[in-house]
Amino acid sequence: EAFAEKMNQRAKELGMNDTHFDNCTGLDDDSTTHLTSAYDIAIMSKELLSHERIKTYSTVWMDSLRDGATQLVNTNKLVRFYKGTTGLKTGTTSKAGHCISASAERNGLHLIAVIMGSSTGAERFESAKTLLNWGFANYETVTPTLDEGLMTEVNVIKGIENPVKPYCDNIKPVILKSGMKGKMEAVVDLAAEVEAPVEENQTLGTVRFTVDGEAVCEYKLKAERSVR
Repeated sequence: EAFAEKMNQRAKELGMNDTHFDNCTGLDDDSTTHLTSAYDIAIMSKELLSHERIKTYSTVWMDSLRDGATQLVNTNKLVRFYKGTTGLKTGTTSKAGHCISASAERNGLHLIAVIMGSSTGAERFESAKTLLNWGFANYETVTPTLDEGLMTEVNVIKGIENPVKPYCDNIKPVILKSGMKGKMEAVVDLAAEVEAPVEENQTLGTVRFTVDGEAVCEYKLKAERSVR
């Protein structure tokens, strides 16, 4: 019970608002409050995949224990038969049916498909492949690029040195619908001048990346050095 309580606490922290654990096994319970949702399983799966080491285990197809006396085969058949599979977990009970949280990565795009309540194991795998195929066919990862010509220097009033150059670091990939990469634009909002002193990494403005006018991500533009 104490462990399940910890699970519920962590689920709440992750934003799994439709989940409540009555036990720590995942097995059927007589209670009507032992519940989760496909969306919450996706949240949990994403958190698990943020730890790279889990893929060391979730991608193993077959292994043995006790000097070969016991052989284990992964219940997730996608590991063997679906290109790019990274995991993650199957589950079957009489109440929940045949379920899977399936993850796969291709060309930098990492997707999660959650299937619950299938009548057979084969059905869950086919459904997961259908969702993943749709995702890979319709979306792609794009790393925004910032034209250095947009990064004008900022005047420093009363500074010993003038001007200071802004920079933007750690720009991460975003997921876009296929074919939308060419429509991405960078909108820079940068101060024309600031008053000394200026601290290194002080925010001087922002850059917002948009597609068809809709913002997809935003980053701070910072001072590359201090100015007294």
